[in-house]
Amino acid sequence: MGPRRRRAGARQAARARPRVALRDMMGFRQVDARYPFLWEDDRQPAGRWHADGDGPAHYFSDTPDGAWAEFLRHEEITDPRDLPTIQRQLWAVDIGDGAAERVALPIEVLTGGPETYARCQRKAASMRARGATRIEAPSAALVAGGARGMRVERGVAPAPPRHGAVIVLFGSPGALVGWIAADAASPAADLLDRVHHLK
Repeated sequence: MGPRRRRAGARQAARARPRVALRDMMGFRQVDARYPFLWEDDRQPAGRWHADGDGPAHYFSDTPDGAWAEFLRHEEITDPRDLPTIQRQLWAVDIGDGAAERVALPIEVLTGGPETYARCQRKAASMRARGATRIEAPSAALVAGGARGMRVERGVAPAPPRHGAVIVLFGSPGALVGWIAADAASPAADLLDRVHHLK
């Protein structure tokens, strides 16, 4: 009788445990392993959503493919033979569950080349002046629907298409925790067809 009572009590205790709310979002970045995975000061070079001296601004993709696509687009890599030469770290970073403000600009500006950066920077600066600390925009590096992943259903198969997003956090990175998801890594060859390459 004793062991049975203990098992029943254990089951009751397990049922009484509070559920854990997994609400925090993971963001993905690829970096040169020689440097920290986030910027700490305003010496950060300008990017789409911040001008020189406006940093630190921390750019995250909502999928690993989005992070790799950013690198392929900016480095103008289009040949699959170049992919094995890439050796970079992929980081998964807990960016919390804070609400991000969506950027309202025409899609051709949101996903355009460097000639659209000034307009994006002005928009981000105006949002920050109103108190925004994180913003969200469509991924400029992925084609529409290019953030699809994979699923297992009678083997590994492509998941339905989904749009990629970029989340930008402004300010000190001290509260952000990251993990190396891949070291000395390179993107998959099939990603090249889903990159929104610069023209």
